[in-house]
Amino acid sequence: MSNPEGVQRQHPVKLNIPDHEISFLAVRSSGPGGQHVNKTSSAVILLWSPQHSSVLTPFQKHLVLTKLAGRLDKDLNLQIRCEEQRDQLSNKKGAVAKLIALVEAALTVPKVRRKTKPTKGSQRRRREAKTKHGEKKRNRQRMTD
Repeated sequence: MSNPEGVQRQHPVKLNIPDHEISFLAVRSSGPGGQHVNKTSSAVILLWSPQHSSVLTPFQKHLVLTKLAGRLDKDLNLQIRCEEQRDQLSNKKGAVAKLIALVEAALTVPKVRRKTKPTKGSQRRRREAKTKHGEKKRNRQRMTD
């Protein structure tokens, strides 16, 4: 079964992005942490270019570029900053996990909704509820002669 655009619904894709497509930048963390934060560059910025990726098909590249357009920079690189841990290696792992989760979420195509008509019974119940509600409102009105 296909939707109007001819695109079939896909099941969630498990991605394995090669290491050579990802680059990291080590920067200083922000926030509290005292001398440790001021001395070490433990925060990580991950850079990945979806349009130059070898694991994505052209259709998947289009999906990722449109769904993650707000997160891409001017060179169409996806930037993810991770500074949750105190060491750089843990932040790298966290950034890669965030990247995979983001891209997998962007690749899922939602199920197409097909319009259905309300059943005769539901139409009858709706009309009865409206009539009953109207009667209730009419009964609350003042009687003037």
